Amino acid sequence: MCEKKHPFFSDMKLIFLTLLVIIGITDSRSEQYEAVEPADTVFALAGEDVFLPCSVKPYISVVDMRVEWFRPDLKNALVYLYEDHDDRNTNQSQSYRGRTKLNHQELQRGNASLKLSSVQVSDEGRYKCLIQSKSWSVNATVIVRVEAVAGSPPVIIVDGFDQSGGLRLQCESEGWYPEPVLEWLDSEGVRLSSETAETHRNEDGFSVKHTLTVYETDSKIHCRVKLRHHMLETMIIATSNMFDLWRTSVILISVAVVLSVNAGILIAVFTKNNRKFDQRLQNQKMIILQEITHLRTHTAGDVILDADTAHPHLIVSRDGKQVSYGNTQLEGVNGKRFNDYLGVLGKDGFSSGCFYYEVQTKGQTEWDLGVARASVYWMGLTVVSPMIGYWTVSLRDGECWARKSPHVSLPLNVNPQRVGVFVDYEKGLVSFYDVEGMSLMYSYTNQSFDEKLYPFVSLGYLRNENSTPLIICDDYF
Repeated sequence: MCEKKHPFFSDMKLIFLTLLVIIGITDSRSEQYEAVEPADTVFALAGEDVFLPCSVKPYISVVDMRVEWFRPDLKNALVYLYEDHDDRNTNQSQSYRGRTKLNHQELQRGNASLKLSSVQVSDEGRYKCLIQSKSWSVNATVIVRVEAVAGSPPVIIVDGFDQSGGLRLQCESEGWYPEPVLEWLDSEGVRLSSETAETHRNEDGFSVKHTLTVYETDSKIHCRVKLRHHMLETMIIATSNMFDLWRTSVILISVAVVLSVNAGILIAVFTKNNRKFDQRLQNQKMIILQEITHLRTHTAGDVILDADTAHPHLIVSRDGKQVSYGNTQLEGVNGKRFNDYLGVLGKDGFSSGCFYYEVQTKGQTEWDLGVARASVYWMGLTVVSPMIGYWTVSLRDGECWARKSPHVSLPLNVNPQRVGVFVDYEKGLVSFYDVEGMSLMYSYTNQSFDEKLYPFVSLGYLRNENSTPLIICDDYF
């Protein structure tokens, strides 16, 4: 005789089976997708912008999902949150406020990459990208390593003499991250041992100071600071006149009568040397002035900026001679505009011969000037380097460098007010001049050009809202 089953157990069995099916479907859907993360560490330059890659594979829209970026190494500090089709950054970590951005259009293609602006030393570390739907979730890890563009150029200071007549030198440099290596070298490139070494760290990075005592006359002493592929170096020549100062000072202390006479001689010697230095400096300036005059006369071109290539936030004057930042945004994107970099190209390119133009930069604290090849990639993040097709020098908050890889720091006494750009296409030469300072800033040599080059003028990244225009000059004489 069959035992009749209670309907309660039948219902529970049905519910249990249903839950198993739902869980199975959820698990299978979750296994269909995976987060794509970078295979290597993402290196970022302090002060620049960087993209932290994160996407879903296979591609699926994540517009209706939750996207969260956070720092697991900082107690899960919130970096960025997208939810319910909008940014939700009320609880965002203070240090990231105003510096994060997600491209909502890219979410349709499963791309949840985060743009982090004005990278800071404290941004270094581990990031998690979490993408959640109602039924599944995936996550990716991104490791960020912050590099300074390079610290300040090393400065050698003469700190007097020791008791035996040795010349004491100090070399200092600051603003590096992580800690750099400072070393002394003689004229043959042989390393010299530092007598003392100091390292300090603050919010701007590491500063280093080493000392050395020199006993040989007429020797070249180099101070070099290195960090990975960055290297800055300066040099001092320990002349016999410097050591004569110590010898003379000993005599002056012993013989008071001779004090005024020898002091007069010392003053005369240093005055004479200063005059020689000033004369050499003036001669160099005259040579540069002659070069600039020749370039203006024989190779200057009529540069007109192409408004159709300008970033939507840039205003190009009607005559195409000025470009400035504007609060109003141009409508539409024509496929040629820069959209992540405040750049604009000249209308006319050239593929042979020599070409020269000048730009007034007075009042601007951020700019990039030079030339770009015809096939530069306008849309998306612009990487300004010769490898991509840009030959430029840049200014950021009083620091100037050539945008090659690695960057080359260019020492400045004052910010250039007017910059000249010269190109010799056949020689593969691009040179930059501080016109008013009458100095050669930098030259790219032995470059390979295989297509048209266009003048390139930029106000840097989107954070630059300085309305002072960059002006194409034609008032050469």
